[in-house]
Amino acid sequence: MNSVSPGSAARAAREDGAGELAAGLRASRERTLALLAAYTSALGRALPVPYAAQLNPPLWEAGHIGWFQEYWIGRNRQRARGIACEPDHARAPGRLANADLLYDSSRVAHATRWNLPLPDLDATLVYLEEGLAESLSLLPRTACASADELYFFRLALFHEDMHAEAATYMAQALAIPLPGGLRAREEPLPVADGLRVPGGECRIGCDGPGFAFDNELAAHDVFLAAFEIDAVPVTWQRYLPFVESGGYRDARYWSAEGWRWLASNPRELPRYLRRSGQAWQRCLFGEWEPLPCGGPAVHLTWFEADAWCRWAGRRLPTEAEWEFAALSDARFAWGEVWEWTASRFAPYAGFRVHPYRDYSAPWFGTRQVLRGASRASAPRIAHPRYRNFFTPERNDIHAGFRSCAATP
Repeated sequence: MNSVSPGSAARAAREDGAGELAAGLRASRERTLALLAAYTSALGRALPVPYAAQLNPPLWEAGHIGWFQEYWIGRNRQRARGIACEPDHARAPGRLANADLLYDSSRVAHATRWNLPLPDLDATLVYLEEGLAESLSLLPRTACASADELYFFRLALFHEDMHAEAATYMAQALAIPLPGGLRAREEPLPVADGLRVPGGECRIGCDGPGFAFDNELAAHDVFLAAFEIDAVPVTWQRYLPFVESGGYRDARYWSAEGWRWLASNPRELPRYLRRSGQAWQRCLFGEWEPLPCGGPAVHLTWFEADAWCRWAGRRLPTEAEWEFAALSDARFAWGEVWEWTASRFAPYAGFRVHPYRDYSAPWFGTRQVLRGASRASAPRIAHPRYRNFFTPERNDIHAGFRSCAATP
């Protein structure tokens, strides 16, 4: 697990003062630059990568991080208003000519990012350096700085953390080696029985002080029937019998959509796995090594997670069940892998979009919710109420699952 207890660092990051926030911005940038250096070492200074729907060009990613921070902090005349900021208010020109036409992910079509006239690596590094210095100079330093005044600094910090995680799973997809400092330590999951969770009314979503993403609001009560849930994510030791028994060839265990995905992506093994004799191996950043069977099953699609649950006579938890269990039972261990849930990504009742309008709203109804965090996540992200979301065929992310069932 992460060296910091899951949830504790995230709660602090959402409520910390300016000094801690400044340290977080510096640390996140150090990780960005270290990942960029690893990519440069593997690919050269032009950082070429083939087009793929699940990737972004590394040079574009780096520039986008700098642009996002400048757009929402340095050029944001209303940054002290927090979520009351008018997102389209007139901004002064940025430090980099045409940056909005290059790096605004809301307006720059994904497929075009491979052919844009991007600044070279040196210019991009300068853009990042100057942007961080500007952000730190604008960070309110008074002890009474309000949550509104700090909102966009926190947003930029979490945004950069998310892109660092994306760079980590992109390195895995492209077989780019990463130095040990950029790989979180892996540990076997504890052997644990399932947890019985009593039913009743429970509070879901954020309603406390500090930062919250728009899709975490508004907090509301839901009724849950009693259920039993795995104390830890499903391990390879539990998952592999499904593979070995021919689960990938048996339509009984797959949803109609999952079976169509499998037919268009023929496979009998999860991504990055192979069998050598009687031993299982995995590919980690381009190198094959023994599979840690006591570790969580990872790089699985939602379809694979759902199929295993059907095979095992269980099901995926809803996100409300996951959140309630994580907050109500200290034995609920999480933070090694993102965990697919049965829930479609949808707004909570009373949803109000925040100034970064494309964070949540465009994706409602088209993604599945994942909960928790992964070993590639910054500890600041690992909040028990955080809602991650991806399309169900994604197996490049560090995603696994846990299962649950009704209580007899």
